[in-house]
Amino acid sequence: MVFQPGDVHPLDEFLRNHKVHIERMKKAGRPEVLTVNGRAELVIQDSESYQQLLDVVERAEAVQGIRRGLADLEAARTKPVEQVIEDMGREFRIRAPNA
Repeated sequence: MVFQPGDVHPLDEFLRNHKVHIERMKKAGRPEVLTVNGRAELVIQDSESYQQLLDVVERAEAVQGIRRGLADLEAARTKPVEQVIEDMGREFRIRAPNA
């Protein structure tokens, strides 16, 4: 997302008119950049838009994990589950219940 000039506001102005800013963010679904002495210091957004952002990140991380797993399968960097359980049992000195 690229910030538009209308998304950037001085922190002092936000503090004086926070209700207007909050309503604008809720309506537009866009975050605002708050500045101090002309420099960007904070990014704020309404909770619904923030949750949508978190959902997108979560999906992207899941897709990335699936792609890594598929790449590992293609490159034969996997082991059968039985071997993993056996290896972990040895490493952590855990005996199988039926052993």
